[in-house]
This record gives sequence, structure tokens and C-alpha cells, in this order.
Amino acid sequence: MALILQSSSFLSSCSTSVPSTSSCSCRRGLIRANINIPNNQTIKISLPRFQRRARLVQEQELISGFSTISTNNPIEKQFSPSRIGPDPLVIKKLYAIKEAVADRVEMHRNIGEQRSQWNNMLLTSINGITLAAATMTGIAVSSGDPVLGLKMSSTLLYLAATGMLVIINKIQPSQLAEEQRNATRLFQDLYNQIETTLSIGHPSAIDVKEAMDRVLALDKAYPLPLLGVMLEKFPTSVEPAVWWPQQRRRQPKRVSDGDKYNGWNGKLEEEMEEIMGVLSRKDQEEYISLGKKALKFNKFLAISGPLLTGLAAVGSAFADSSPSHGSWAAMFGIVGGALASVVNTVEHGGQAGMVFEMYRSNAGFFRYMQESVESNLTETDMERRENGEVFEMKMALKLGRSLSDLRDLAAGASSKGEQIEFGSKLF
Repeated sequence: MALILQSSSFLSSCSTSVPSTSSCSCRRGLIRANINIPNNQTIKISLPRFQRRARLVQEQELISGFSTISTNNPIEKQFSPSRIGPDPLVIKKLYAIKEAVADRVEMHRNIGEQRSQWNNMLLTSINGITLAAATMTGIAVSSGDPVLGLKMSSTLLYLAATGMLVIINKIQPSQLAEEQRNATRLFQDLYNQIETTLSIGHPSAIDVKEAMDRVLALDKAYPLPLLGVMLEKFPTSVEPAVWWPQQRRRQPKRVSDGDKYNGWNGKLEEEMEEIMGVLSRKDQEEYISLGKKALKFNKFLAISGPLLTGLAAVGSAFADSSPSHGSWAAMFGIVGGALASVVNTVEHGGQAGMVFEMYRSNAGFFRYMQESVESNLTETDMERRENGEVFEMKMALKLGRSLSDLRDLAAGASSKGEQIEFGSKLF
């Protein structure tokens, strides 16, 4: 160890001397020594300064070269700091829309239950009033001397039933309740989509705009107020319900993952075209036809109910007023009230308005699917389409079919021309 200390002192004396002579003196002397160091000890040997500087220069060259290469690398661009995290403002907007959608789900659910109770309450009340008026007319006619009070009471009850029937047939509570049920389901679907976007993706301003457009389209398709904006319950023509924005958004350009066709091929496009034709020719047309029949039947019942109660009111008022027409007036007063109760029960107990709205909504569902297929097929940029495999799976699930069953449907439609089988197996 003394030899080590002497050598280190000699080196330090060389380094502290004049620079021009220190290097020469260090080169002249050669130190030879055998040093035995135990295995359990470690010695830190520092590199000379010029070696450190060489390493630093090499590291800086490597770093600069890597940065030059990485700026031209698309993968590095993809995961650049500006694209790693989503925009906080976009997330705040989506959360605000999500809260509004959740509130609308609760509102439509509560109002739907309320309007369903309206239907049951008004049906029971009107039938009770009508049958009570018919009973009073029968009692007044059956007695030898007609009681004026019974006749007036039955007439007033019939008039009250007529006015209530006009109102209930105008607003169709069963149809209103079905509208709110559909709105609840569609708003819940939108709520789930926003949650999915927030959980697995990087939301953008396009997602915010799409969510806003869908909320406004649903508000317009299924309004909550009754006065002014209520949907026409007896339209002149039956059209499918439309609850989505007519200006469908352009899909954002996806990050290339090596599949330049984005899951699409010529065979899949042909299958989607055939399925779109089946949904248009069979399913949508069938439900529009059923909707027209339900609308005509409901319109007939809506006119017949108040007409029968009105005739019954006139008959009860003139029952036994004259020997020649008293029996006919009494018959209108009694039979008209009984028939009005039957018509009211069929219309509102059978929920004819709800059936019409269900057919109209189903036709709208098939139109929505057709427009979804069309919007993807008309997009020439494959990277802006929805992934073909995912889209095919969604179509199969919405139609209640497996993937092989969906392909068989497309193959049968292309071979037969007129497809006998309907596209949907759900309804």
C-alpha cells in the first residue's frame, strides 16, 4: 500500500507542475509494481479527461442522429406528446353531453310511465261514465213515467264522455307512451356510446359534434311537450320515424395499421348492397304497409267513439218524448253507449296508437341501417370507413343473425332476385 501511495503522489506532483514539463516527466518515468488487492475490495479508476470528452461527443452524435431519424418516423409522430393525451376541453364537453343525455333518459322514462297511466285512467273513467249514462237511460225508459233527472244526468254524462273521447283520441296516450319508450331506449344507446368513446378512444371535436347532433335529432323526433310540437297522430302518409341527423358525419381518418382496405373487400361490399336491398324491399315496406293498416283502423275507432257517445246523448235526451220516436231515441241512448264503450276499449285498451307507432319506429330502424350501409359504401377513402369486419358484425347482431347466416342471406338475395325471407329475425 505504501507503494501505491508513493505512485499516486508522484502522479499528482506531475499534474500540479508546469504543463509543458509535466507531460515529459510523466513519459520518462516508468513504474513497475506488483499490486495484490483483495477480492472483497473495489477500486474506482477515473478515466482521463480526454476520454470523457470523446464519450460525450459520441453520445451527442448518437442523440442528434436518432432525433433526425425519429422526426421522419410515422410511428414516432403517432405517439408524439401532442397526440398522446386527448384534449381536456373535448373531454369536458363530452361529459357535459353525457350528463344531459342521462337527464333526458330519466325524463322520458318518467313521462312515459305517466302517459301510460293516463291511458289506463282515461280508459277506465270514460267507460265508467258511458256505462253509467246508458244505465240511467235504461232506468228512465223502463219506468212508466220517465224521470227527468235521470234523463238529464245521462245526457250530461254522455256529453262529458264525448268531450273526453275527443281529447284522448287527439293525443293518443298509448302512442305517446310508446314514443317515450323509444326515446328512452335511443337516449340510453347514445349514453352508452359516449361512455365507450371516453373509455377506449381519444375523443375529438368530431365526436362532440356528432353527440350534439344526435341529441338534437332525438329531441326533434320525440318531443316532450304536447302543445305545439306534438307529433301528428293521424298523418296523411306513413313515413318511417327518423331520429338521427340527416347530415351524417364524415368518419375521421384512422391511423394506418397496415390494412389499407380497412377490413373491406369487393365481396363484402356486394353482400352489404344485397342486404340493403332486402331491408328496403322486404322489411321496411312490410312495416310501412302494416303501419298504414293500423293507422286506418285507429282513425276509424277514433271517429266512431265520439260519434256513438254523441248519438247516445241525443237519444237519452229525447227518450220517450214522443210516442212515435221515443223507442228509437231510447235505443240510441242505450245501445250507443254500450257500443261506445266497446269501441273505446278496443282503441285504447288494445293500444292501437301504440301499435301504429311501433310499426313506424321499426320502419325507421331499417331505414337507419340502410343509410349506415350506404354512407360506408359511398365513402371512397377506405380509411374513413368504419372497419369492415366490425361493421359486418354489428349488422348481424342488429338483425339477429350470425355472420354465416348474414352471408347466406346476401347470397340468397343475389341468386333469387326477389328474396322471400325477411332480413331481420328480431321483429
